[in-house]
Amino acid sequence: MSDLMHRAPKWLKPVTEYGPLVAFFAAYWYDGILTATAVIMGATVVSLALSLIFERRIPLMPLITAVVVGVFGGLTIYLEDDTFIKMKPTIVQVAFGVILLTGLAFGRSFLKNLMGSAWAMDDEGWRKLTLRFGMFFLVMAAINEAVWRTQTTDFWVNFKVFGIIGLTLVFAMSQAPLISRHQIDEESGDAD
Repeated sequence: MSDLMHRAPKWLKPVTEYGPLVAFFAAYWYDGILTATAVIMGATVVSLALSLIFERRIPLMPLITAVVVGVFGGLTIYLEDDTFIKMKPTIVQVAFGVILLTGLAFGRSFLKNLMGSAWAMDDEGWRKLTLRFGMFFLVMAAINEAVWRTQTTDFWVNFKVFGIIGLTLVFAMSQAPLISRHQIDEESGDAD
């Protein structure tokens, strides 16, 4: 019985991952960037609380994102300057890229720690995938900087909600051949 109570419902992951973004998008189009910033801050806290309630833990990446949202969102609201919330994706992407690449430099694949239960690959595959994701996050940070500095806020909000997610999904799907080449049989530990 206790195991059933601690098993997370299927709706939890999509709600905690995308709920704050959907709330941000809706609030922006309803009442502007300052309201949207306050809403994403509140929705992020709710998503962390849901993770804690249903999983009895707060995952590391959402926690890092929540801290950055809190700091940059707070500055946006306090100073009434949307520059800070626009920089938030850059900071998060750089942090993820640096964490992955630094770990790789020290012989650790943090991506394997996060995704190892989803993909069974040999160590070479994890090194390559970690390098690619680390570089991808740094490129995405540069793209976010270019977009928010050269485009309207309306354009940036749409890019943040649809562009970043779309580019991330396309990139992840483009890694399927690498994952397939380095896939191992989980029972025997042998590469295919």
